[in-house]
Amino acid sequence: MIIIPARLASTRFPQKVLADIGGLPMVIRTAKRVAHLDRVVVAADDELIIATCKEYGIEAMLTSTTHKSGTDRINECASLLHVDDNELIINIQADEPFIEPEVVESLIKKLKELQNKNESFIMGSCFNAINAESAEDPNLVKVVLDNEDNAIYFSRSSIPYNQGSGAKYFGHIGIYGFSKKSLKEFCNLNDAPIEDIEKLEQLRAIYHQKKITMVKVASTGFGIDTKEDLARAIEIFL
Repeated sequence: MIIIPARLASTRFPQKVLADIGGLPMVIRTAKRVAHLDRVVVAADDELIIATCKEYGIEAMLTSTTHKSGTDRINECASLLHVDDNELIINIQADEPFIEPEVVESLIKKLKELQNKNESFIMGSCFNAINAESAEDPNLVKVVLDNEDNAIYFSRSSIPYNQGSGAKYFGHIGIYGFSKKSLKEFCNLNDAPIEDIEKLEQLRAIYHQKKITMVKVASTGFGIDTKEDLARAIEIFL
């Protein structure tokens, strides 16, 4: 199952998820990119998003306005839908209208491998190689990995710090996967100081010594974080 958390009351970019991109609201364009892969449900915080999804034939569910993160929102949605504990849930951000279906499929494949190994906690995400200039952008989250491609740390800063030569930078792609059981476990963890400092909820798992398996993918997509990003996206569809 794919669940897309969609919050209307964005402080940095109000009503961003409904911004028009080539004739479609952003959240609708995101949903349609992956609709052929699995059941897609938009977990919304406002009736306006629900109505928009209904207009375009996208399943949507109203969730609480008080959730701190998108992950908490999809957890409520999965609970309301009575999703089985072993089902895989993919969290795709509503502001990822260029997410490649192949990226989603790669993540699902890796999560199934973890299930086959009977891992107790199943959480995964994706990354790709980026250049040093891109690594300086605080809107592009960076990740540092261990030798098995598990996340060591995520940051908005440029990491690792290049004090010599040969530094490699990896950008985090805004997609997560969980088993339903692990999603609930993640949301029941206490908030971590580092997640509030960086404003990155995935750091909660690392803080509590939970493994986040990362999948390297080739991706040219980008998230819509700013009005400049939106303008760039609109140009692509002109």
